[in-house]
Amino acid sequence: MYNRRLNEKGEEMLELTKDNFEKEVLRSSKPVIVDFWATWCMPCKMIAPIIKEISHESKDKLKVAKLNIDDAMEIATRFGVMNIPTIIFFKDGREFTRLVGVVSKDTITDKIEEMLNEDISYGTK
Repeated sequence: MYNRRLNEKGEEMLELTKDNFEKEVLRSSKPVIVDFWATWCMPCKMIAPIIKEISHESKDKLKVAKLNIDDAMEIATRFGVMNIPTIIFFKDGREFTRLVGVVSKDTITDKIEEMLNEDISYGTK
C-alpha cells in the first residue's frame, strides 16, 4: 500500500516508511531521490518547496520521496543520516550520492542530471 500525501499543488508525494522503503527505493526501476526530514526541522521546511517542485518537474524521469526520520529512524540509521535535511540519490538500488543541508534547486538538479547520465553498473557515462 502506498503512503502518499498531497503537496500544495494537490499532487501526490510519495511518503516512505519502513514498510515500503525497500520496494519503493531499493527495488525501484526508476532512480529515486529521498528527502530525509522531520517536522521540527526548520531547514527541512526551507527546502521542502524545492523538493516539491523537483517532484513535479521530474516525475517522468525519477521518483521523489520523503522519509520522516522520526517515523523511520532505523532507515535513517541504516544509511548513516546524521543531519537533516539529507537528500540521498538512489540508482539501481544503491546510493549514488547525497546532499546534506539546505541546498539550491540548481545543486539538486545538477546531481539528478549527473545520476541520470551515469551508468553506475559500468562506471562510465
